[in-house]
Amino acid sequence: MNFEDFFEDKLNGLREAGNYRVFADLERHKGNFPRATRYRDGETSEVTVWCSNDYLGMGQHPATLAAMHEALDKCGAGAGGTRNISGTNHYHVLLEQELADLHGKEDALLFTSGYVSNWAALGTLAARVPGIEVFSDADNHASMIEGIRHSRAPKHIWKHNDPEDLDRVLSEVDPATPKLVAFESVYSMDGDICPMREILDVCEKHGALSYLDEVHGVGLYGPRGGGIAEREGLMDRVTVIEGTLGKAFGVMGGYIAASRNLCDFVRSFASGFIFTTALSPALAAGAAASIRYLKESDFERQRQRRNVRMLREKLDASGIPHMHNESHIVPVVVGDAKKCKFISDYLLDNHGIYVQPINYPTVPEGTERLRITPSPLHTTADIDALVGALGELWSHCALARAVA
Repeated sequence: MNFEDFFEDKLNGLREAGNYRVFADLERHKGNFPRATRYRDGETSEVTVWCSNDYLGMGQHPATLAAMHEALDKCGAGAGGTRNISGTNHYHVLLEQELADLHGKEDALLFTSGYVSNWAALGTLAARVPGIEVFSDADNHASMIEGIRHSRAPKHIWKHNDPEDLDRVLSEVDPATPKLVAFESVYSMDGDICPMREILDVCEKHGALSYLDEVHGVGLYGPRGGGIAEREGLMDRVTVIEGTLGKAFGVMGGYIAASRNLCDFVRSFASGFIFTTALSPALAAGAAASIRYLKESDFERQRQRRNVRMLREKLDASGIPHMHNESHIVPVVVGDAKKCKFISDYLLDNHGIYVQPINYPTVPEGTERLRITPSPLHTTADIDALVGALGELWSHCALARAVA
């Protein structure tokens, strides 16, 4: 087999479909988020980033940076090993304590990313609990799907955000069967928020363990940034809360928060935890500082919500279609991969506005979109520039007009 020809053929197929992904070569400006320098063909230009998951700009916040500098000077760069073999630094312990406190749980467990925390925790629970069956929301993230698949436990898919369908599916299984229900609070592509109270009612009715992905909720919702579960007063009813340190907290890593025994169980049996080098102490220190800051400060959350409202109002006034939801995510659906990439490239090349096209397999074919994430640090002028550039496309470009 000619492997190089095979690889090239598959890549050309992505290019022809408009699904080939091109990385924007960016250098973020310290203390000046959302500005960045773009590198292209030996030249540089300034761009405004509109698709970052650093939702509150905490990756640039002085409190985060100061903590990371301090830890780097005290401990050096790396953790030096897995958590089991010399890699547990005191900063990891302090961060896990902050996370347990944030979610009102007995304990928390760190992982190297949100993807790994879902894959390892779900995979371990579903593989190691005898006879357990998993009930997964139809729109769950790839990391949850992979963890469930890896476990080889029997799985059932219930309709997205539909507690009645979940109840129906659970009712079809022997009441004595151990059950795990996996779902998200904020779904990252459509920006919709789950009916959490109703889902937990169903879980409790059937004695099911509830596993909640709060990746796009932590830091952003609730009086201390504990997520949608905190905002709704439901944290105590959720068995496992999973989250990330790489989005609203602005650093890197993933975690679960749950009972001490459950966290210890995953710690003791999850290969994705046992055999992975620990996060660097500097990352742990920065994440802990970011969490502590957002437990006290609501300014960033309120400013972000103001900017989200402003953007939506201006998009509506300009006749630019976008998906309405209750969250901070503003999807402008284009519905065609090639058109979506064209619009993204046009905004970047002609207006210095960076919004990555979101295509299959991240979203279903025919729902390709620009996923816009306003931050508290975008200015009114930034919003006007974005809406004006999109309006130019929707009003004057036949390609974009066909989309609307």
